[in-house]
Amino acid sequence: MKKKSLFLLSLSLMAVMGAGAKPVLPELFTSNMVMQQLAEVPVWGTAKKGKVVTVTASWNHQTVTTKADENGRWKVTLRTTEAGGPYTVTISDGQKVTLENVMLGEVWLCSGQSNMEMPIDGWGRVLNFEEEKQEANQYKNIRLLQMKRHVETQPSDEVVTTAGGWQVCSAVSVKEFSATGYFFGRDIHKYRNVPVGLIDASWGGTFIEPWTSADALAQYPEMRPEIAKVQAIPADKQQQLAFYSATMSEWGKKEKLTDPGYKNGKAVWASTDFDDSKWKTVNVPCNWGDMGLGDFDGVMWYRHEVDIPKSMAGKDLILSLGWVDDIDYTFFNGESVGEMFDYGLDRKYTIPGRLVKAGRNVIAVRVIDIIGGGGIYHDAASLYLEPVKGKKNQRISLAAQWRYKLGAELKNMPSFPNLRLNQPNQVNVLYNAMINPIIKFPIRGAIWYQGCNNEQKGYQYRELLPLMIRDWREKWGKDFPFYIVQLANFRQQQNEPGDDLWAEVREAQAMTAQHVENSGLACTIDIGDAFDIHPRNKQEVGRRLALQARAKTYGEKIEYSGPVYKNYQIEGRQIRIFFDHAEGLTARNGEQPKGFAIAGSDRKFYWATARIEGNSIVVSCPEVKYPVAVRYAWHENPICNIQNKQGLPAVPFRTDDWAGKSFNVRKAL
Repeated sequence: MKKKSLFLLSLSLMAVMGAGAKPVLPELFTSNMVMQQLAEVPVWGTAKKGKVVTVTASWNHQTVTTKADENGRWKVTLRTTEAGGPYTVTISDGQKVTLENVMLGEVWLCSGQSNMEMPIDGWGRVLNFEEEKQEANQYKNIRLLQMKRHVETQPSDEVVTTAGGWQVCSAVSVKEFSATGYFFGRDIHKYRNVPVGLIDASWGGTFIEPWTSADALAQYPEMRPEIAKVQAIPADKQQQLAFYSATMSEWGKKEKLTDPGYKNGKAVWASTDFDDSKWKTVNVPCNWGDMGLGDFDGVMWYRHEVDIPKSMAGKDLILSLGWVDDIDYTFFNGESVGEMFDYGLDRKYTIPGRLVKAGRNVIAVRVIDIIGGGGIYHDAASLYLEPVKGKKNQRISLAAQWRYKLGAELKNMPSFPNLRLNQPNQVNVLYNAMINPIIKFPIRGAIWYQGCNNEQKGYQYRELLPLMIRDWREKWGKDFPFYIVQLANFRQQQNEPGDDLWAEVREAQAMTAQHVENSGLACTIDIGDAFDIHPRNKQEVGRRLALQARAKTYGEKIEYSGPVYKNYQIEGRQIRIFFDHAEGLTARNGEQPKGFAIAGSDRKFYWATARIEGNSIVVSCPEVKYPVAVRYAWHENPICNIQNKQGLPAVPFRTDDWAGKSFNVRKAL
């Protein structure tokens, strides 16, 4: 009788708690948030089915009432006034939730790959990062929302952030936030004197295709098979794992049939008695490019003998290989001890003591590379054997000379299923996870820093970037401003003129800014780093983006661009180039103009001499008697120096439309 009474009491308490549960809001709606000024801002969440939900905003004492639907969902719309604050927003269904310190101002989305992701002080560090962090404490009316990096196979409504919602700008909150986004927002805040909300939705090493919806990409035939692959993956995480495991297992059975390292399903090249004396040797860690294998994709086997002391015999060991690109199957004394199917993951496998013997032991690693570079390539310190229970001085380094032999080439293997769970480079998955959840939330505009990953597909990028912009605008229901960072200079400097893949991506970015309405370009051809794809001067990147916004979005009468190619005319043996945004056209530091190449009808380019005449530049070369085309800064890291009086660099250009390196490249990921 006593147990029954306690049971009924607990049910009653649960009912009371359920009846009085507070409304639940997405992490988009938290204290410290910024709402777009002078806008219709939807606010949504969940409550108990049928509950009346009241939302009150303190800036105009507006109260809106609605009722939770069959699924407990509710949504209202608040009309915001001019920039200001702090305000409160109160949501009540009988129990109150109050959002404090809410500001009305300008909300900007910051998206792209690693140069947008690069933080003030994290895996990357900007110039003067310590001073910049401390100065951030002054800007309490800049607010930061960082979307958590994750993927979804179907469009999601769930807003997932790194800190549970909006953060007030400070030395702490800005540390891991997008540096480009922050410096852009800081300038908008300074020059417009309004609160600024920044939403960071970025992920390093990503293509543009994952950021675009399936609806938009589906118009391209080459994308449809990839879209179908992603959409075939169940949305439920547990079902995903089962689906992925079954798919990879089936693929593994088939691909091993093409590998001479297997016979009758057995990994003979992993056996302890296999003779590898005729195999080549390499010092590991090392990527395949440094081994002279170029763009080889497929299977490579590694073998290494390690001498284990008697004190470690029979004990469980940790085998660490660091990062492997892309897939590894790892064996110890002929037995499988682990496998992983994604690059950039730490390979740490437990070796059971029954396999560990004193003296000679054999480690074999079968590596499969699907795309790009391959190999066991992490730092030397990440390669080791050590006891699970033991001291660090018992660690045996595996950074040594290993034997290796190529197995099957990828072209002879079954098609890879490309179902990498939690990996960003699949079509649509970042749009689904990081963009779709916020498309109902009004923004002033977006800034975009991406393109490195699409370097092989510059011509296709001419279509993909405008497509994504139109896609986002359609989903938001507004043609908001979209400002693009053009790729900075990177890698070895140019020796000879000619075609170049990065130049083709830059051209696609410039064409988009020119032809897509309400767009703009921040040229960074002068502030890159030959040795670092992540240049540290993000302050200037943010400033140049802000110049675009200040002039085009907010109507300030300022110069916002460096010289932009307008047209040309042939004048005998020379070509005259005309520019827009060319007031005070000059060469940096008073030098002679650099970076120009000229060609005749044979399409062979020669370095040209150039002279500035007013707002035009005259280009010629003795080797070209009848010139027809000029190019400027047409290389991944060109030597170039043209600017206007504001010090903004000339945008790389060409006058010809001759087919480039990526002209015929049309492919999905």
